[in-house]
Amino acid sequence: MTVESTTVHVGLAERSYDIHIGSDNLSVIGQLVHGLGDVSHAVIITDSNVRELYGETVLKSLTQYDLQVDIMTVPAGESSKSVGILEELWRQMLSLGADRKTVVVALGGGVVGDLAGFVAASYGRGVRFVQIPTTLLATVDSSVGGKVGINLPDAKNMVGAFWQPQAVLIDVDVLQSLPARDYHAGLAEVVKYGVIQDEDFFNRLENNVGLILERDAEFMRDVIARCCELKAYVVENDERETTGLRAILNYGHTFCHAIEACAGYGTYMHGEAVAIGMLCASRLAEALGRITADDTARQHDLLVQFHLPTVLPQDLEREPMVEAMKRDKKTEHGKIRFILPSRIGHVELVDNVNEALVLAAFS
Repeated sequence: MTVESTTVHVGLAERSYDIHIGSDNLSVIGQLVHGLGDVSHAVIITDSNVRELYGETVLKSLTQYDLQVDIMTVPAGESSKSVGILEELWRQMLSLGADRKTVVVALGGGVVGDLAGFVAASYGRGVRFVQIPTTLLATVDSSVGGKVGINLPDAKNMVGAFWQPQAVLIDVDVLQSLPARDYHAGLAEVVKYGVIQDEDFFNRLENNVGLILERDAEFMRDVIARCCELKAYVVENDERETTGLRAILNYGHTFCHAIEACAGYGTYMHGEAVAIGMLCASRLAEALGRITADDTARQHDLLVQFHLPTVLPQDLEREPMVEAMKRDKKTEHGKIRFILPSRIGHVELVDNVNEALVLAAFS
């Protein structure tokens, strides 16, 4: 089935770019990179899982043009977003003769996109890169907006940069190859966009659970496009988090990042931790009298239908997670700040929250 192509434009002052959403897009990456102009070298950065699935397709497309093409592979999983792997990639780039005419091609999910993007942002003080996200979570969220980076052992995404891609190439066909757990994890970020910005979109998700779980290509093309449009609006108006608008994209993530760090990276997929984190944030908003129990229940019910976890195991200690939150990037003067909903479709930045209420929100 051929899916109609959709383009979403991200209009930025310094580097605008397009997000191309359609089917069979992996085969045109060579044309896209060549079209950037003044390119002599393409370096694909991917992981061990994605290389087996799509590495040859992307290599074949790039080698049709007069380019030196190399591929670097990292282990699949969150642990690759580390200082050690970053240094290995820098050294490989050097040995391959990468220079300012090199374009980095990030082929993979959010881990690869963040890591490869930071390689591009830092090597030679910055080379161009293109995002080819291969997970649902990466297509709707992490591939758009130019946030790149790595984790520290005690804090997720604490080291990084703002480095916008030259383009994002999304192939909806790759959704069919995702394991069920990966696909469902990506749906957490889809739900997030409905809660933070678009109640009508949230309603549409509620009314089309079947099509979403079936991975209907046409419907998911529209879902991905809407998520990209919503994120593009935020990024265009607050690219570097100077106005506070971009913070709304972190709904549930203050809880999520603490869960990931304390449970151990890889215990929960990012989207799974986002799902739990959104419900924690919604319960906190309830306790503060900002929303109704029905608003939380709607989120809970939709996440359950998408086969996402909604509670933490009892043996995972809550107090260390509160301490981890104090290392969150939104924290100011030791005070944890949260993105909390006031209704479905609108959230706000809230500070000076009682820690006892935060602890209770985990339950």
